[in-house]
Amino acid sequence: MIPRKPSLSGLSLDQIEAEAEGRVHRAIQDNLEREREEREQRDHRSPILLDAEPAPPVGRDPETGRFTEGWSGRPKGSLNKATLIARNLLDEQAETFARSLVALALAGDLPALRICSTRLLPARRDLPVDIELPAIVTAQDAVRAAGTVTAMVSEGRLTPSEAQKIASVIETQRRAIETAELERRILILEASVK
Repeated sequence: MIPRKPSLSGLSLDQIEAEAEGRVHRAIQDNLEREREEREQRDHRSPILLDAEPAPPVGRDPETGRFTEGWSGRPKGSLNKATLIARNLLDEQAETFARSLVALALAGDLPALRICSTRLLPARRDLPVDIELPAIVTAQDAVRAAGTVTAMVSEGRLTPSEAQKIASVIETQRRAIETAELERRILILEASVK
């Protein structure tokens, strides 16, 4: 016998939304359980693999004390001692070094000026934009917000690229509102059919 879904008729909107959240939570739990079971099945070793020769040891050979072939003994990404000493010395004198570099740049030294402009003053990515938009709770609010952004571009208060980025945020919010509204309507229809 096929289990029937519980009927949602006679429930309030809050109860329907709570039921929808419960279904989503159960689906997530089921997926996690299924993935765990699949992982356990993949990790199961077959008798054929148990008979295979073991992989050569990595690191030092316990009998000779020498490193095995292809293994230098140094972990990947580790630095040699000279690099670590130089880094520590620079860290201790970083402020003095930076002040000297800035002084050279101010004196007109072009290489120092280039280093200061590229390293000490990183390129600005985005600047904050100070605008007021209406709260976006419904799709109609998103239309009003997009109109406000368009008006600011025409007035010269926003650049087109800034407006495009803001419009993409507004569009994301509108899609989220639309998705939530569709889900709510589907739940209401399911409740009315049963």
